[in-house]
Amino acid sequence: MTGNTDVIVIGGGYAGVMAANRLTQRDDVTVTLINPRSTFVERIRLHQLVGGSHDAVVEYREVLADGVRLVVDTVTEIDAAGRGLTLATGGTVGYDYLVYAVGSGSADPSVPGAAEFAYPIAALEDAQRLRPVVAAASAEAPVTVVGSGPTGIETAAELAEAGRRVTLVCGEVLGPYLHRRGRRAVAGRLAELGVTVLQGPGARVTAVTRDAVHLGDGRELPSAVTIWTAGFGVPDLAARSGLSTDALGRLLTDETLTSVDDERIVAAGDSAAPSGLPLRMSCQAAMPLGARAADTVLSRIDGERPATLNHLFAGQCISLGRRAGIFQFAHRNDVALWFHIAGRSGAKIKEFVCKGTVKQLADEGRKPGAYGLHKVSGGAKRGQALQAERAAAPATADLGAAAAG
Repeated sequence: MTGNTDVIVIGGGYAGVMAANRLTQRDDVTVTLINPRSTFVERIRLHQLVGGSHDAVVEYREVLADGVRLVVDTVTEIDAAGRGLTLATGGTVGYDYLVYAVGSGSADPSVPGAAEFAYPIAALEDAQRLRPVVAAASAEAPVTVVGSGPTGIETAAELAEAGRRVTLVCGEVLGPYLHRRGRRAVAGRLAELGVTVLQGPGARVTAVTRDAVHLGDGRELPSAVTIWTAGFGVPDLAARSGLSTDALGRLLTDETLTSVDDERIVAAGDSAAPSGLPLRMSCQAAMPLGARAADTVLSRIDGERPATLNHLFAGQCISLGRRAGIFQFAHRNDVALWFHIAGRSGAKIKEFVCKGTVKQLADEGRKPGAYGLHKVSGGAKRGQALQAERAAAPATADLGAAAAG
């Protein structure tokens, strides 16, 4: 391709900023980042916003390369055939390549009353709405956090450390990603903070009312504030625009993160489903995926074959209030190991990670192309999983044909 190339990145989170910054390493590429907010959101600190210890935002000038044009707006439709975008403000904009990095948010809860009476926390506006509600509640008012993943654990610990009466409703098990040893460490810290942890088959939420949470075993928990952290969803922009998505709505791509429908569209972050086998939703995955997406676009501009996904995971980091945390180490294919670091050391590691993610984005903005974690081998497990999927596909098709006959 000759002349200038216009690349638009939709979404200014961890993946989108990394992709936009990396794309500026070429002078013949014009990069535009479209995002509905004028500030960068540290999603991994949203529980701190609710607890009052951090505002969870950073100015884009601190993380975004000078060569990236920021447009504060929302994309309402992608016209892949015409290579154009429709904006919420009514305008349209064209592109040569598109990086789809719209991220994720709270899934619409199917539990009766949850959408009406429970507060989500997955987006900045959610946390900002919840913060004054928590602040206005008396210290004795019961707070219920629903969800057993990192967000639920972190929110429960943050509020309990601040003196709140917190119940964490886990459903089946506390911290399903964690190794059993890590899980014990987390449970111990939550007990120190006075958090009541409910788990097991009976601890599934069946309904939420204005002042209570109802469980599957018949228990009714008084709840002045109910916080919903169970499950994530993705925006439906790709599906509404006629692009192929998985069941959750993530854009279907090949292993180079290129849309299965259009080689001019590349996905990154939580909204990408490479080969129908998406990575765990996390900033740990989003930033390398953003770098990989940018490299794919640059390779296509040069007429070269893009490299394929080769992702490495290190584990999971969870804060347990301001004075404790845990880093759960994992195999590079994202399966938890027995080894973890907890307590004050765990808290220091978590804070190092939070600051480090912003620093990595800023470093890539100052020196585009410097980031290289996405090139580190994640091992053979993903390739094996892909081979198994492909081997099973013909058999599934044959069974479907037999059933139809």
